[in-house]
Amino acid sequence: MVSTDRLLAFAAMSLLVVMIPGPSVLFVIGRALAHGRRTAVATAIGNVFGSYLLVVAVAVGIGSLVERSVAVYTAVKLAGAAYLVFLGVQALRHRGQLKASAIGTEPAGPARGDVRTVLDGALVGVTNPKGVVFFAAVLPQFVDHAAGQVPLQMLLLGLVPISIGLVTDTLWGLTASAARTWFAGSDRRLSLIGGAGGFTMIGLGVTVAVTGRAE
Repeated sequence: MVSTDRLLAFAAMSLLVVMIPGPSVLFVIGRALAHGRRTAVATAIGNVFGSYLLVVAVAVGIGSLVERSVAVYTAVKLAGAAYLVFLGVQALRHRGQLKASAIGTEPAGPARGDVRTVLDGALVGVTNPKGVVFFAAVLPQFVDHAAGQVPLQMLLLGLVPISIGLVTDTLWGLTASAARTWFAGSDRRLSLIGGAGGFTMIGLGVTVAVTGRAE
């Protein structure tokens, strides 16, 4: 199956890529600042789930189509960007309710269950241009075609960056939510930090939308 040397080499490559903050990290941070620890963790889980869907897509041959087609790639990128902006606007609209949310008396904004939060993260993960490029262009290079069972090799290798991403995204989210908790002592400060989370997501969405296609 997957040789140890290929696995270690891909793990090293994955660590380098994951450690560079991208849309997923900034999205988790934005959600943590706007809604707190529980939402941050659920978002991180959804994010890696969406990323693994990209691995599955590459394993069955769809990923290469997205990477090679300018139209499809652009559509995926803009869909993710639009959703980020939408979530950022929602966070800004309901930032005034964050104090009550912090002490557990009412939700910050419309009720949003854990499943919905995970799905939000999954949508951002599956439309993340950084993930599309990495899994479509880098992952196949570490497959041993002579060993056969190429799709299964990709699925196994894909678990490496997914596992790393789950740990790092969760740590980013917990760190950001800890700062949010400190701000909870003041309605004004908490509203400001919630607004910062909203602006982070909006800025991220705009950045993703205008960023050129990676070659």
